[in-house]
Amino acid sequence: MKKALLLNAINPRLGGVLIRGEKGTAKSTAVRALAALLPEIPVIAGCPYQCDPFQPSKYCVNCRSAYNGETPPLVWRRVQVVDLPVSATEDRVVGSLDFEYAVKEGGRRFEPGLLARANRGILYVDEVNLLDDHLVDLLLDAAALGVNYVEREGISYSHPAEFILVGTMNPEEGELRPQLIDRFGLCVQIEGETDPEMRVEIIKRREAFDQDPLGFLEKWSAEEERVRQQIINARHLLPEVTMAPELEELVTLICTEALVAGHRADLVMTACARTLAALYGRREVTESDVHEAAEYVLPHRMREAPPPPQEPEPPEPEEPDQPEEAEEEEEQEQEQEQEQEQQQPPEMQDDQQEEKDPPPQKAPPQGAPDVVFAVGEPFPVRRISYKVKGILRRGSGRRSRGQTATKSGRYVRSTMRWERQDLAFDATLRAAAPYQKRRQRDGVAVVIELGDLREKVREKRVDNFLLFVVDASGSMGAQQRMVEAKGAVLSLLLDAYQKRDRVGMIAFRGEQAELILPPTNSVERAQKLLEELPTGGRTPLSAGLIKAYEVAKAHLFKDPDIRPLLIIISDGKANVSIGEERPLAEASRAAEIIKDEERIKSLVVDVENSGFLTFGLAQRLAEAMDAEYYKLDDLKADRLVEAVHSVLDV
Repeated sequence: MKKALLLNAINPRLGGVLIRGEKGTAKSTAVRALAALLPEIPVIAGCPYQCDPFQPSKYCVNCRSAYNGETPPLVWRRVQVVDLPVSATEDRVVGSLDFEYAVKEGGRRFEPGLLARANRGILYVDEVNLLDDHLVDLLLDAAALGVNYVEREGISYSHPAEFILVGTMNPEEGELRPQLIDRFGLCVQIEGETDPEMRVEIIKRREAFDQDPLGFLEKWSAEEERVRQQIINARHLLPEVTMAPELEELVTLICTEALVAGHRADLVMTACARTLAALYGRREVTESDVHEAAEYVLPHRMREAPPPPQEPEPPEPEEPDQPEEAEEEEEQEQEQEQEQEQQQPPEMQDDQQEEKDPPPQKAPPQGAPDVVFAVGEPFPVRRISYKVKGILRRGSGRRSRGQTATKSGRYVRSTMRWERQDLAFDATLRAAAPYQKRRQRDGVAVVIELGDLREKVREKRVDNFLLFVVDASGSMGAQQRMVEAKGAVLSLLLDAYQKRDRVGMIAFRGEQAELILPPTNSVERAQKLLEELPTGGRTPLSAGLIKAYEVAKAHLFKDPDIRPLLIIISDGKANVSIGEERPLAEASRAAEIIKDEERIKSLVVDVENSGFLTFGLAQRLAEAMDAEYYKLDDLKADRLVEAVHSVLDV
């Protein structure tokens, strides 16, 4: 972590650093300590953007007009650490209309925001994963360009915004979107110290600082000065560092093998390797610099390789004492009789084709005892969220963001609609300010007319109801499918816990579906039931879907503001009906019923093994439900690797 911060101090164009770690690992302390290490910088006196007096090309508009060709007055100042609170609004971050000037002069003038204060300094965002995505986009754009462009409220303005962006986050509180994580140049994962001697040393140093802060600083002043001089020397040396063509090829090879998306990783790794060489006092990049740079650049960008296609297994000989296969033969005979009487619809033909094809693996017999499979290894799941537009909602959570019907929630923007009497005071003043000189004040400071009124639009992350519909039939026991399926459910349960979602679970097997876990916030209870869930019997898929629909509708009746998300985990091979229809046709009809209820969202996780012979029934089910479709391995697609030098899973 310390070295990643030093690299950004030497070369701010690396794009900042994302520090991921558990609570109490001195993430914030290290960031603030960096400012004390950095040398003082010259700034133009009175400039709100801390312009560098020795770089006229990077002057702000004010300095360019005031000191055109003249030598500006300068002062020396310590590097500032600007904190960006999670509750910050867009106008506070990028800047907005100057109220005072607009009221007094009747004109528009730009008032700098936090990005202006952070120019040539450090912008620190604690718990960056809790910040609104659009604000993270703004920060990363400004960090990459070095300029803040503002187009709002009739103002068109730009100013320099070169800063070291440092974001910290606790993964237990949720992840950033992969697109945003990729924008951070470097990423480090830190953990608490496990060595007892080191933990004791941490306690001793903390006690020494509390007892005598000045004495503690004096004790370490020589070491701080050494590091400070190392930073200054590396900054001067960085423009002279060269990199051999074969090392550039090595960079591209490493990035290609890591399956990174795009070319940002190649560019950042090259810059990071040069910066490491400058830090070590060398003018040439070595191979060790490239490999060390990979440890900072690739952990948050690596992707898992897709699983190789599996060879089809030869069909096993049929055994006469398997009642499930005997029933399949009887069903085939019935199909032949029905073909002679009438033309079959397409879904019947698909079902018949499935039964004619040899199964890729043999399911346990129906008469065999139930088996309780172990839970597979959990994994970080890719982001699953949806935004409900145009619906005012109540509640709280962390997965979906929606507009709130109350006066609670984050104030994100203003609107001219006046419906809930939630006055956006700042937006109202901005709308009225330019016209004050024309209006009759009659003893008041500011005249506000009806057309100036603006109302707050608030958003907050709201909770969802995740209903797991798990296929526990005998076919899930083939090739350890149930082990992987339980691992996927456990991973989604952990994700639901982080997002504060309510969860429920339905299992279908044999002849019926059962609600084994009513809606609850207890993920621990769901995990225990998952571990004890037996596997065996046939596949009443339609019963599972109908049961899920009934539970979701009942939950909507109790809480109309919540939105259920059905997560169906199955291979889609229905072979039991609850009525007169054939199994697959009945399942398709149940899927259409769920599709017609717009308030219910659904997601299908296909556990069928990839190979030469696949039926794709789960994908057809997803299409009938208008649901999101994932193969089991797709949930792992955006897995974040803890460190490059650890055991790789790619």
